[in-house]
Amino acid sequence: MGSSVRFGVLGPLVASAAAGPIDLKGPRHRAVLARLLVARGRVVPVDMLVADLWEDPPDGAVGAIQTFVAALRRALEPDRPPRTPAKLLVTSGPGYALRADSVDAWDFEAALGGSLSDLDSALALWRGPAYAEFADQAWARAEISRLDELRLLAVERRAEALLGLGRAAEAVPDLQAHVDGHPWREDAWRLLALAQYRAGRQGDALDSLDRARRVLSEELGVDPGPALRQLQADVLAQVVPVRQGPVLVGRDEEMAHLLDTASAVVRSGHLKLALISGEAGAGKTALASALRARLESDGWNVRWGGNLEDLPSGWADIVDPAVARFQRYQAFRSHLAARGRLLVVLDDVHWADEETLTLLASVVTDPVDAPVLVVATFRTTEAPTSFLGRVARSEPTRIYLGGLAVSDVPAVVHAAVGLDVDASTAEVIHRRSNGNPFFVRELARLLAADGDLSSVPAGVRDVVRYRLSQLPSDVQAVLRTASVVGNSFPLDVAGSLDAAEVAVRQGFLTEVAAGQFEFSHALVRDSLYEDLSQSRRAQLHLEVGQIIERVRPDDVAALAHHFAMASDSRAGRYARAAAAEAEVRFAFGEAARLWRVALAGATDVREQLELTMGLVRALSFSGSLGEARALRSSALDLLASIDDPELTARVIASFDVPAIWPSHDDPALAARVVAVTERVLPSVSAASRSRLLATIAMELRSSGGPRAVEAAVEAESLARSFDDPSMLAFALNARFMQSFSRAGLAPERVRIGSELVSLASRHSLVTFEVLGHLILMQAHSALAEFSVADAHAAAVSRLGADYQLPLVSVFTQWYKALRASVAGEDASGLYRDAAASLAAAEMPGFDDGMLSFALFCHEVRNGLPVDLTRDFGGFEPWCRPGRTIPESPRDLLFEARTCLHAMAAIEAGDRATMERLHEVLRPAAGELAGAGSGLLTLRPVAFYLDELARALGRTTP
Repeated sequence: MGSSVRFGVLGPLVASAAAGPIDLKGPRHRAVLARLLVARGRVVPVDMLVADLWEDPPDGAVGAIQTFVAALRRALEPDRPPRTPAKLLVTSGPGYALRADSVDAWDFEAALGGSLSDLDSALALWRGPAYAEFADQAWARAEISRLDELRLLAVERRAEALLGLGRAAEAVPDLQAHVDGHPWREDAWRLLALAQYRAGRQGDALDSLDRARRVLSEELGVDPGPALRQLQADVLAQVVPVRQGPVLVGRDEEMAHLLDTASAVVRSGHLKLALISGEAGAGKTALASALRARLESDGWNVRWGGNLEDLPSGWADIVDPAVARFQRYQAFRSHLAARGRLLVVLDDVHWADEETLTLLASVVTDPVDAPVLVVATFRTTEAPTSFLGRVARSEPTRIYLGGLAVSDVPAVVHAAVGLDVDASTAEVIHRRSNGNPFFVRELARLLAADGDLSSVPAGVRDVVRYRLSQLPSDVQAVLRTASVVGNSFPLDVAGSLDAAEVAVRQGFLTEVAAGQFEFSHALVRDSLYEDLSQSRRAQLHLEVGQIIERVRPDDVAALAHHFAMASDSRAGRYARAAAAEAEVRFAFGEAARLWRVALAGATDVREQLELTMGLVRALSFSGSLGEARALRSSALDLLASIDDPELTARVIASFDVPAIWPSHDDPALAARVVAVTERVLPSVSAASRSRLLATIAMELRSSGGPRAVEAAVEAESLARSFDDPSMLAFALNARFMQSFSRAGLAPERVRIGSELVSLASRHSLVTFEVLGHLILMQAHSALAEFSVADAHAAAVSRLGADYQLPLVSVFTQWYKALRASVAGEDASGLYRDAAASLAAAEMPGFDDGMLSFALFCHEVRNGLPVDLTRDFGGFEPWCRPGRTIPESPRDLLFEARTCLHAMAAIEAGDRATMERLHEVLRPAAGELAGAGSGLLTLRPVAFYLDELARALGRTTP
């Protein structure tokens, strides 16, 4: 049961219970209580309370806080039995929290989306400035400002409600005082002028609009926005702006659910996603349109369409695409948060590109702190499953639109064609349409045309085909051409205005702007397009492409699409230009598709190489590493016919993707890359030489021996002579790959990782900054410095989430399992989850038996029964040792394998091997065996040195 205590902060701080007002003691007591109310139920640590209450905390400040809290508890819960825990002002962890149920500010916020009566009640809660006695306290200022802004918004919404009820004259006095006190609020001026106009005071309305223009111009230096300008035009033209929503039949329950979601958004102040799904023609767009009309009448702002955001200026100048994408996402989040109550409708997201869906998922899974309702509609038959999976944990509101009831059919028919149908006719239409609103409307139009429903097949395509056959041939031609262009099309591409107007009158098209039309429903367009033969489609795509080439030659994406569908040679040129544009927009999935189109038509070897490099680049950023590797192999085949060292160097270096795992995923390809690199190395510039040497070290990884080490050292030396941060970062990655020549090199990897993080953060090289944090996470794990490793794991998780880098979570999930194993917890489930995340990562060099080996090490470290029935893959010789155990590869798991080898030698009594391994492991005496991988660990290396020393009869390890 909740507390009966009610708190008031909309004015001086007060509290009351059933018995009356509560004495809140002295100023410090009241400050503690106010600070906890500002936290809205969250825990406020004691040290934060001390810092907030005193500029120079006295000795005993913590004790004083405890005294204040004890006194407040007695005042707030006077009947609480001695030595029983408090229920209202509770101790939690390092501090205190107030579990209040009734606060006037919270009630005020909850009423903002309500009726006129709700708004009147909400505004009546204000007794003065919010948190009045704490206005000079830094901890209160943000909350005071927020509540003050909401109060101004409530005044404006109350005025909107009065206008909606036809009580304009009542709204004028409060609005006049409102604009006098807050002259820079443009919407307040709009409401005042509109109220004056509707109250019959046209002169006063024009005077208010003129005053608003002067204030905005003289004091802010800006012109009135479009809403004020439109209102002035309406007043001058004596037009009463009345907005009517679309007719919506049979969806009352669904609309109520959406309106409840909108109210919840206002109460919580957080973005919420609502999904409207159904088959084509189910009325998804109609429901969203009706919701738009309802919310617009309540003062919501609305954005509708497929383009989520306007890109911030200057984004194209950023070198690292991941940085630009992050800044673009942050700009979009800020854009949403600055719009007040905002409805964003994304219609037909099953057609949205991957970049749009990724952006949408990012603001849903990490919600914007603003009252934003995002409504997305999609066909259930074409559901964007990947996107739906990403947003599932946010628990979106889900609306599924099935067929209408037979009782709803007459209303739909009347709205569509103005006919009143009897129950038997409605039954026939319902049976033919299965209640699909679009099918019902199409059948209604057919009924209005000839009154014969018996000859109409059940499928809507047959309805569309039949209705199309009744049109003049020139109108049919325009519609077929338009179906090739898309759901929306400009008249100059599709055909004549006369034909388009006939199609509009017959319900096939709607005119959305001068010279711009769209199909009345996507099913109409789909039916037309799918009825075209392949030859006819190709011919129409060619004709449309030629028209666009003449009237809009810069629309390279459309030109690439149409010429590709027509198998025309121009497709390659336009696809290449469109791919470059897509990369600038960070739409790498789209860029990869276009690079493929361009590559398909390329015949010149040099052109093929350059296009392949573009595709490799796009695939690298989109996480398709396996396909990128395969393309590199094909590029090597092409290079065999080219005698151009610098071009070869550019192709080889096009895959400069940061790498963290020192075992190669494709050794055969690596050997080919190294061979070609060594061949051209003597003939390239110094800058190209640095990148090629780094490539050699990267490709040879931990098995490269002295040549790989030498290449890495020279690559770093050369890179430091150039002012090219990305070159140096790549060279440092190469040095990391060659930092496994012996045991105990974790300190060296700390040096490399630290420089990488510093360099990359200064120059916005996000992928290399991620690499640096991963290296530091591994190296500090090896040194058992887990608080530091945890910090780097947290940093890399943030970067991976912020910049949409898919492989980061693979390593952080394994690290989470490692930490559980170190703590002696049951890590088996975490390891299996980590292995599942690895399945799609296209990293075979990482995955060969890794899960089994990790579980084996966890069991050995923690003294658990060891399951030797697993498939240990490449780790088999060390987990189930036979007569001969090979030397461990020199990589991140060198110490782990070698310690297991040492234990097998002890068991076998192999003194020579024990002597040798003792010397090998000595440099790593201060490390945990295997923890340098960031994945798994055995016991400290010192433990295994002790065991070896004991077996060798030594007194010291």
